Amino acid sequence: MSTVSSTDWDARYAGAELVWGAGPNRFVVREFTGRPPGRALDLAAGEGRNALWLAEQGWHVLAVDFSAVAIERAHRLAAERGLEVSWVVADVLSAGLPDRAFDAVLVAYLHLPAPDRAAVLARAAAALAPGGTLLVVGHAPSAEHHHHDLPAPEQVVAELALPEDEWELRACELRERLHAFRDEPAKARIDTVVRFRRR
Repeated sequence: MSTVSSTDWDARYAGAELVWGAGPNRFVVREFTGRPPGRALDLAAGEGRNALWLAEQGWHVLAVDFSAVAIERAHRLAAERGLEVSWVVADVLSAGLPDRAFDAVLVAYLHLPAPDRAAVLARAAAALAPGGTLLVVGHAPSAEHHHHDLPAPEQVVAELALPEDEWELRACELRERLHAFRDEPAKARIDTVVRFRRR
């Protein structure tokens, strides 16, 4: 899979209003509804739909994305909704992240070549505090996405390679969702969902 630059994503975000829609991902909602809020890290946050929802639930959110256009839009949406989110324009592969500082770390639909993906997952895990939740969500391998290097749930777990004495695997599965992209009719899509709890 070819690497896409921040300039490419800036152009994509600039060309449409809310590329991914305004609402949060349903699996993010499912995993975090009712949980006591704390500090959350949203890596590759895009236009901020998940970060904004977490902030609405009382979380203190740090949202990172390398598209300045996306972060500017997310910042505007937060202001319109009266929400406080710390927005950072940075590459998730090199952004400075504190170790063991967050009660939740989210990596949603960040599709990278395998070596880069493994590096980001390692940084996401390192940023999670004891007792916290690491949630990874992404498109599952399919005929529709055959041109991408997309991991199955078991592959995400293998790439994380987290020691069992420190980490508890809470979810490793494929989940179906109905999704309508812009004017297209809704269709079923399959996602990879992996959730760990740091002991």
